[in-house]
Amino acid sequence: MAADPKDTTVTEENPDGATEAAANATVNTTATATASRKLSAEELIKGFEQAQLKSELPEIYVGDTVRVGVRISEGNKERVQPYEGVVISKRHGGLNETITVRRIFQGIGVERVFMLHSPQVASIKVERRGKVRRAKLFYLRERVGKATRVKQRFDR
Repeated sequence: MAADPKDTTVTEENPDGATEAAANATVNTTATATASRKLSAEELIKGFEQAQLKSELPEIYVGDTVRVGVRISEGNKERVQPYEGVVISKRHGGLNETITVRRIFQGIGVERVFMLHSPQVASIKVERRGKVRRAKLFYLRERVGKATRVKQRFDR
């Protein structure tokens, strides 16, 4: 056995004459390189996104009627305005997760897209669960009046 004073790995001679030092050296250099090198851009972004995620969000499904508290700043004052409607779509995931909420305001359909983890969204409360068989409820756009109602679900 031979030991190098700079390297902590020990090399052993195999019967065929090959050494394991090359394999051990690559393992040790990658381990020390990850410990001593700076974080990559991807790791920094993932860490930042994890810090920005909200933890107290309820389970939201398409078809649910939700009340979203939206922060509105007027001058130096800030208030929370509720926006209630039916979730007609969910998109993306993680920090970029969005829901589209549709409501009827003065006889006109209004849709609004909310980023769930945005600081502008103060709170989200599920008012009632909807029983639907589609992932996107865009067909509600063509419906008027009582035809836009979604059946209530009691098992969730």
